[in-house]
Amino acid sequence: MNNKEKYKGVWTALITPFKVDESIDWEAFDILVDKQIEAKVTGIVVSGTTGESPTLTDEECIELTKRAKEKANGKCLIMTGTGTNDTRKSIEKTKMATLAGADIIILVNPYYNKPTQEGLYQHFKKIAMSTELPIILYNIKGRTGVNLETSTLCRLAKDIKNIVGVKEASGDLEQIRSVCEQTPEDFVVLSGDDNITFKIIKDYNVDGVISVASNIVPNDMVKMVNLISSRQINEAEELNNKLFNLFKILFIETNPIPVKYAVSLIGLCKDVYRLPMCNLTTDNAKQVKELLDKMKII
Repeated sequence: MNNKEKYKGVWTALITPFKVDESIDWEAFDILVDKQIEAKVTGIVVSGTTGESPTLTDEECIELTKRAKEKANGKCLIMTGTGTNDTRKSIEKTKMATLAGADIIILVNPYYNKPTQEGLYQHFKKIAMSTELPIILYNIKGRTGVNLETSTLCRLAKDIKNIVGVKEASGDLEQIRSVCEQTPEDFVVLSGDDNITFKIIKDYNVDGVISVASNIVPNDMVKMVNLISSRQINEAEELNNKLFNLFKILFIETNPIPVKYAVSLIGLCKDVYRLPMCNLTTDNAKQVKELLDKMKII
């Protein structure tokens, strides 16, 4: 099975549920993982941005990986976020996640440092060389302050055999198109934005999505991506239109605040965050609740 076949489809960027004391709610986590497995997602991403990775300890990151791997029991893949803005720290976390049983690693662009393109190349190369696991790079300029240029990405894809794909969350359609055209044939391109997933799979043959919305509607996300991939475009577009307001409202405030609130309304977790993440404003919470009511999700 080539990389595209293995890693295509829907990956859920899973929230990390907390108890009132802000410790991880493992019972809720197990339920969330089961919900994703039942929907037949390709995989689950733990310790990512949506999982509030900046406020997770290294030990919690590893425990999330172990727990998800045990619960999945081969029914879906486990992707662990180990990227930081410190190359040595990222290598350490990657080695720990490898030992914990991760199937694949996702590395976000280093944030705040604003490295050059050569710095990005050397950073990702050194981390990838520390593990035999496949690596997905995560390009999201809006949260890291630096863009992984297509030329740098192609260089990494060519030079480093276990860098197998990218989560493209630049929001730049022209860049996404160029990534699809210029990277190797077996290089995996995953959408990082639910709201453009339909378009870029349909138009650019992107391989799937790492989804926030699939925390709430995993069955619909899997169905939509499968429909597009099988070129049942009208049916896929109809489902995309049905979900589009949900995609928008889940970013009414900084991710993962709206999605975690939505999951709490469904009754699958508590509406608890670790600062500096905090609860939705009253007005925005009302809008989220009204939409979920309208969509008959709650």
